[in-house]
Amino acid sequence: MLYFILTIGLIILLAMGIPVGFSLMLTGAIGYMVNIGDIGAWMEMTILPMRMSYSLQNFLLLSIPLFILAAKLMNGSSITEKLFGFANTCVGWLPGGLGHANIFASLLFAGMSGTAVSDAAGLGQIEIAAMTKNGYEPDFSAAVTAASSTIGPIFPPSVPMVMFSTVSGVSVGKLFLGGVVPGILLTLVLMVMVYFYAKKRGYPREKFPTPSVFWNSFKGAILPLLTPVILLAGIWSGTFTATEAAAIAALYALIVSVFIFKEMTWKLFVQILKDTARDTASIGLVTSAAAFYGWVLARSGLTAVFADWILGITTNPVLFMLIINVFFLVIGCFLESIAAITIFGPVMLAPALQLGIDPLYFGVVMVFNLMIGLITPPFGIVLFITADQAKIDFNRMVRATSPFLIPLLGTLILMSFIPGIITWLPNLLM
Repeated sequence: MLYFILTIGLIILLAMGIPVGFSLMLTGAIGYMVNIGDIGAWMEMTILPMRMSYSLQNFLLLSIPLFILAAKLMNGSSITEKLFGFANTCVGWLPGGLGHANIFASLLFAGMSGTAVSDAAGLGQIEIAAMTKNGYEPDFSAAVTAASSTIGPIFPPSVPMVMFSTVSGVSVGKLFLGGVVPGILLTLVLMVMVYFYAKKRGYPREKFPTPSVFWNSFKGAILPLLTPVILLAGIWSGTFTATEAAAIAALYALIVSVFIFKEMTWKLFVQILKDTARDTASIGLVTSAAAFYGWVLARSGLTAVFADWILGITTNPVLFMLIINVFFLVIGCFLESIAAITIFGPVMLAPALQLGIDPLYFGVVMVFNLMIGLITPPFGIVLFITADQAKIDFNRMVRATSPFLIPLLGTLILMSFIPGIITWLPNLLM
């Protein structure tokens, strides 16, 4: 009965359209009452707010609203346009130039935002408008934007990796560095995909930039481009923690927007603070509700049963990672990534450690799986955002994005079978 409530009950609530945070709270609360054997024991439910508030008492979690604020400050000025312009200067001369610029700009913006949604909502609007204006189909423009937005949570900094660090204890600095090579690799394979589309459909390209054009474009983008350099150098050298790095990123974005580009009005700044508070509250609710749900799950014994079941199937690390990939690809289609990391991160990490799998490698692969879920139906939030921006319906968006799952899954397979893609740089520098 308890297992049924915690699994099928949650699926039913999510299918009914109840928000993830409330679905997790309700399922966890009912599961807890069943677990203690007294449906009427409402006085015991003081444990719900206690466990939820306790789960948020982590200094590392403070970095999440700060990274969100930094991204919104960047989006609130012309910084995103300057980054896209610089990306177009660098790779726009390739066949399908704006498609390549779309992807390369996502890599550049990833060094500031840390979330796929920030990329799709801010930079994506500029990219789709530019591509459709220059003769690219809205479906293709939206699909490239959606696929490239998955780079954001892989290349540092990354909000999902902060969450994994919180639940696993793995160094967030190592997780950030572990995403550098996969992020660059993902950028390259997506650009190869755009190249083949461009050759097949005859998409245009930009003129090869002259040194003066390149320099002028670079000058406009140099300040925002310094953001990931400052963050990674500071974390790697031990000058500041990931949370302090997030605060520095937000302060740096504010200084650039207000005093250098002089584009930040007081009204816009207040709106950015409101939006940041709203997004932070949403993430906080999901995180705390997922932590309570995960606690009830562990208390019920289901996590141990599940771990034993997986280890009963195989003790081969490679086969185990294949099972993990399939599991998280499915989970990512239905459950919000923060909730999935909070609930299933500790559950799946335990048997992984028993098999001698590097937790750093496991964490990056897990996050990438869940990011693919952002562009897969039925609940892929990035699909809804980009479909709205391109003014196409959801079904068209799904059809357009489906081919881009091939390079994403190909990159995932490479990461799964060659752990050094993830672990090489962190082991070298840290």
